[in-house]
Amino acid sequence: MFYRVEIKDHIRVPPIYFGDDRKESVAKSIRQKYEGRIDQNLGIVVEIDDINEVGQGKIIPGDGASYFETVFSAIVFRPELQEVCVGKIKDITDFGAFITLGPIEGMIHISQTMDDFVSFSKEKVLTGRDSKRVLKVGDVCRARCVAVSFKDLSNPKIGLTMRQAGLGKIEWLAEEEKK
Repeated sequence: MFYRVEIKDHIRVPPIYFGDDRKESVAKSIRQKYEGRIDQNLGIVVEIDDINEVGQGKIIPGDGASYFETVFSAIVFRPELQEVCVGKIKDITDFGAFITLGPIEGMIHISQTMDDFVSFSKEKVLTGRDSKRVLKVGDVCRARCVAVSFKDLSNPKIGLTMRQAGLGKIEWLAEEEKK
C-alpha cells in the first residue's frame, strides 16, 4: 500500500550546496538520503513529496557541513500482510513467478499460482494440467500478500498467493465473472 508520511530528521547539507537556496539545498540532500531507501519502519521511499519546515542550520566542528532540522513528507510503499495487490508478471522460473508491485517485486511460488497441477516450460510459461490456464511474462494478475520480510534490507522478500477466489490473472477473473 502507498502512504504519504511525515518525517522529521536532521539533514546534512554539504558545503557544495552552500551557494544555493537553503530550501533547495536541503531538498537535494533529502532526496539523496531518502529516495529509493528501504527501511523496515518506513517501507520503500518512492519520492520526497514536499518540504514542510526547514529550521536554522548548525555547523558541527570538524565536519564543515551544515545540519538542518527538517520536516518533510514522502510517498512510501509499505507492503502489508493480507493486502491484495495488482501487478505484472516480470519473470517466470521453474519454481514460480516474479511480479512487479510498484517499486518492488514479489514472488508467487509455483504451488500458489493456481488450484491445479502446474508445469513449467522452457518458454517461461506456467500451465495448469486440468484447467489449461496459462501464465506468462507480461500478464496482469491480482495476488494477496502472505509474507513480508525486511530481514535483508538490500533485498526485501514479499510472498504472494493467487489461490483464492477473486485472485489470479485478470483474464481468468473475467471468465469466472461471466459464469
